[in-house]
Amino acid sequence: MLVTMKMKHLLLASVMTSALSCQSPRDVRHDSFDDYPVCEGKWEEMRYSPAATEFALWAPTAQQVRVLLYEEATGGVAYKMVDMQPAAQGMWKATVEGDLKHTYYVFNVKIEDVWQGDTPGVMAKAVGVNGLRAAVIDLETTNPQGWDQDRRPDFKRKADAVIYEMHYRDFSMDSVSGMAHKGKFLALTERGTCMATGERTGVDHLLELGVTHVHVQPSADFSSVDESDLSRPQYNWGYDPLNYNVPEGSYATDSFRPEVRIKEFKEMVLALHRAGLRVVMDVVYNHTAQTRGSNFERTVPGYFYRKNEKGEFSNASGCGNETASERAMVRKFMVESLRYWVEEYHIDGFRFDLMGIHDLKTMQVIRDELHKIDPTLLLYGEGWTADTSVCPEEQRALKKNMAQLDGISAFGDEFRDGLRGAWADDKAGAFLAGVPGFEPMVKMGIVGAIEHPQLTDSLLPVRWAGQPDQMISYVSCHDDLCLADRLRARLPYVSAPEMVALQKLAFTAVLTAQGIPFLYAGDEILRSKKGVRNAYNAPDDINTINWKNKIAYKDLFEYVCQLVALRKAHPCFRLGDRDKVIEALEFLETPKNVVAFRIKGKAGGDSWNNVIVVLNARREIVKLTVPEGVYRVVCKDGRVDAAAGLGTVQGAQLSVSPRSAVIMHQ
Repeated sequence: MLVTMKMKHLLLASVMTSALSCQSPRDVRHDSFDDYPVCEGKWEEMRYSPAATEFALWAPTAQQVRVLLYEEATGGVAYKMVDMQPAAQGMWKATVEGDLKHTYYVFNVKIEDVWQGDTPGVMAKAVGVNGLRAAVIDLETTNPQGWDQDRRPDFKRKADAVIYEMHYRDFSMDSVSGMAHKGKFLALTERGTCMATGERTGVDHLLELGVTHVHVQPSADFSSVDESDLSRPQYNWGYDPLNYNVPEGSYATDSFRPEVRIKEFKEMVLALHRAGLRVVMDVVYNHTAQTRGSNFERTVPGYFYRKNEKGEFSNASGCGNETASERAMVRKFMVESLRYWVEEYHIDGFRFDLMGIHDLKTMQVIRDELHKIDPTLLLYGEGWTADTSVCPEEQRALKKNMAQLDGISAFGDEFRDGLRGAWADDKAGAFLAGVPGFEPMVKMGIVGAIEHPQLTDSLLPVRWAGQPDQMISYVSCHDDLCLADRLRARLPYVSAPEMVALQKLAFTAVLTAQGIPFLYAGDEILRSKKGVRNAYNAPDDINTINWKNKIAYKDLFEYVCQLVALRKAHPCFRLGDRDKVIEALEFLETPKNVVAFRIKGKAGGDSWNNVIVVLNARREIVKLTVPEGVYRVVCKDGRVDAAAGLGTVQGAQLSVSPRSAVIMHQ
């Protein structure tokens, strides 16, 4: 019946088009972007009720604006075109009577006598297949059973976080994973999944590992995957955003029905919360997939992007454009979008792609607004850019400006490079490969990139963190070689036991450092991406985690599990306060390719006293002088046992096996 009703309106289209063309243009000139009106209150482009649907679009430079209604998500012609009327603060509004649920719509804006082209708007909250048209939807109907009772898992301090970065397809596509919804949001709702041999996979694997936060790669609607033909293998990380406030359709079981992707994303969050895991979403507000022809450009041309003095789009993202976060409505867009993901989808934190493109004030406002909702929401990002920005460095959220971003963290790439070698050179080795001279960078990572009285090497990078929990401690992530591949690039003839030993050494460094530990999915079972460093669109056979590795490298997995448990049980490794770290943590004298430190007393109220950690990257036994006493050993020779211990050491001399770590306490 709905189709019949809509067909009756087809004859109105030509009439409305003629009426629109007869309207006189508005004077929409502005001297600068600062003069553009700012929309106050909640920024909504569609508000549904069974009686009527209200449409609104911020288009302050428009002469005319229309909204077009469609029966289908793609193809066909509009069955109705509605002339929108100018309103205050640069808004255009229209109300359409009747129940429009399941209707699709686009806006079209006329500027300087040129219609800019169809767009679902910039704030669409539901879209059809491939995100070309927005959908009228009643969001209340997308809530899964129990959604109203959903609660975030207990979490008090960001220093207590252990983050696990994953991609939906990587995590679930393996034929032996035991997960039914391969490559979908729903894969993370499944419990009890395992291989035929009984080893746990999926969410149960994460619970074994002991992480606190699941960091999912971009989950908002992106442009690179054709959602209409998912029978054809397609892979992308999703750093090419299209519609920022809608879940990606290729991860849903039905990409054609707008409500499905929304409900299934909520089901995923609900399931992870019930499992005791918080959810961090990777967000890409720094650029769009397209520039000309983007939803931003078709709505308010020129406003949402920075340009250089030549009038060209600035390209700090390396993807063709960069957004102008310092402009009032761009800032409002980011804040409202993030708030929406927190309130509508119960997201627990965000990782900001190329955060260094965004201006400091915007990130400060984001922090303040989100922490009003929940001060435990985790916020972190990349404190750098891919290319040069026209926005001055002193105004942007770069690592060197992190003192102005209390409550927000950034990736400690110095720690990463000090452990395994520089990002730009796959064959460059560092501490783990036995290359001398990287001990100061490892030490910088151990203290969480803060100023420390023992870090005096003039060659060290600037210690940029105001607090240790402002540094994300990591050795690998999605956009580079995973750790095993990186080590093989430098050490092509390394044996399997040596590789496992180096992995254990890397995990020990990351999980005993004062920053927030960040683990890349699969590293805990010696994942390989076959040497592909930029696998953003590589096929599944490159990116998929081989779950059989959990059998082959069971010892490595159990070692990491024990380290995570040790960290969570002992606050001395997560002090979260600069002054406490400076007071308690001291580095011991060591030979090259060895780093050793002591955490004095019962730091942070720990039950352990005078904890000593030694990281030996040499290929031979090293003997160290340590403060005299009787120590209980909980980690040595590639084993961790905090409960029963691994023996004692008495005196002032300590022997450490090659390529291994020691952790002990009094």
